[in-house]
Amino acid sequence: MEQVRMGVIGLGNMGSSHAVNIHGGKIPGMVLGAVCDVSEARREWAREQVPGVAVFDSVDAMYKSGTIDAVLIAGLHYDHPEQAIEAFAHDLHVLVEKPAGVYTKQVLEMNEAAAKSGKVFGIMYNQRTNPVYQKVRELVQSGELGSLKRVVWVVTDWYRPQAYHDSGSWRSTWKGEGGGTLINQNPHNLDLLQWILGMPTRIRSFCSFGKYYNIEVEDDVTAYLEYANGATGVYITSTGEAPGTNRLEISGDMGKLTIEHNKLTFLRNRISEREHNRVNTQPFAKPECWQCDIPVSSSGGEQHNGILKNFAQAVLNGTPLLAPGEEGINGLLISNAIHYSSWIDGWADLDQFNHEHFYELLQERINGSTVEKQQVESKVADLTGTH
Repeated sequence: MEQVRMGVIGLGNMGSSHAVNIHGGKIPGMVLGAVCDVSEARREWAREQVPGVAVFDSVDAMYKSGTIDAVLIAGLHYDHPEQAIEAFAHDLHVLVEKPAGVYTKQVLEMNEAAAKSGKVFGIMYNQRTNPVYQKVRELVQSGELGSLKRVVWVVTDWYRPQAYHDSGSWRSTWKGEGGGTLINQNPHNLDLLQWILGMPTRIRSFCSFGKYYNIEVEDDVTAYLEYANGATGVYITSTGEAPGTNRLEISGDMGKLTIEHNKLTFLRNRISEREHNRVNTQPFAKPECWQCDIPVSSSGGEQHNGILKNFAQAVLNGTPLLAPGEEGINGLLISNAIHYSSWIDGWADLDQFNHEHFYELLQERINGSTVEKQQVESKVADLTGTH
C-alpha cells in the first residue's frame, strides 16, 4: 500500500474539516476515498467541496464499497463504538473522533474488536501533539518532578451560553450527547490528565446538572482524585463561568509545574522536599527553589493533522501511534466515574468500576431525556460541529 484511502463518517464541522484537509493533500500518504452522511445537504456539500470522492448515505455501503482502507468516525458519540466494530469486521483500519464512546461498556467491546482485528486503531486526541503537554509528560514520567504529590486542574474556560445549548434539540441532553461538559468539552483534558500522570484509583465528585442553564446534563463539576502512591488531585470544570481559567498545577517532591496560557514553568527544588525534610534542622526552612521557564514551542503543535499524519504512517510503515484507540477508554473511565460518583453520592473505584451499574443509571437518564430519538438522528451532521 502506497497511500491510505480514508473514508470519513459524519460531515459536520470536524468531519468536513478532516475531509477537506485530506482531499487537499495536507496529509502525506493519505487520500480521501469516500465520505458518508445521512444528510442530503451534507452529501451535496461533499460533491461540491471534495469532487471526485465517492459519497454514501449508508455506513455499511461505504464499508463494502472497496473505496477505502481506513475510516475516520466523526458522527454521533453513541455510534462511535458500533461503527468502529463494524469497520474492523470489514478489515478496515479505524481512527475515531473523541470521545471513544459515551459509556465504558461499549468502548470495552470496541477495544476487544480492535485487538482481534489486528488493524491500526487510533483516536483523535490532537492535544497530544501540543509541545507544552508533551514536555510536561516528559518531565513527570522521567522522574524529574519526583514522586507525584498533587494535581490541580481548573479548566473553566469552556463557557457556553444558553444559545449554544438551544442550538440543537439534541444538545446538552442524555439521549442526544450522553452528558454535558464532561463528555462534550472535556475529553481532551481528561485524556491529557491520565496521559501525563496515569490513572487515579478512585474519585469522589460533585456535579451540578442544569445549575447555570436550562439543560438536563452537568454544567459544573468538582472532582477529588486519589492515586496509588497517595497523591491527590482536584479537577474543576464548567461551562458556566466567564471569564474562565485553564490552569494546570502538578506538584512533586522536586517542585511544581504550572501550565497556563500554553506556557510551562517549573518551580524546581534543588533537592527533593523529602530529602530536605530528612536533613533540615531549621523550623521554617524551605528547599532552595529555582524558577525555570521551560523553553517549548507555544504553537500548539500540528493538532488534528498531526494525528492524521501519524495514523497514515502507522498504517503504511508501522510507526507507533501517538494516540492509540485503546487508550480512549481511560479518559472516558474518568468521565464516567465522575458522573457515577455524583449519581450514587459516594466513591467511584476505577480499578473495579461497575460498568454495568453505570450503564443502568445512564439508561434511566436517557429514558427520561427531553429529546426524541428522531430529533437526534436528524441532527447527526450538526453534532460533529465545534464542541
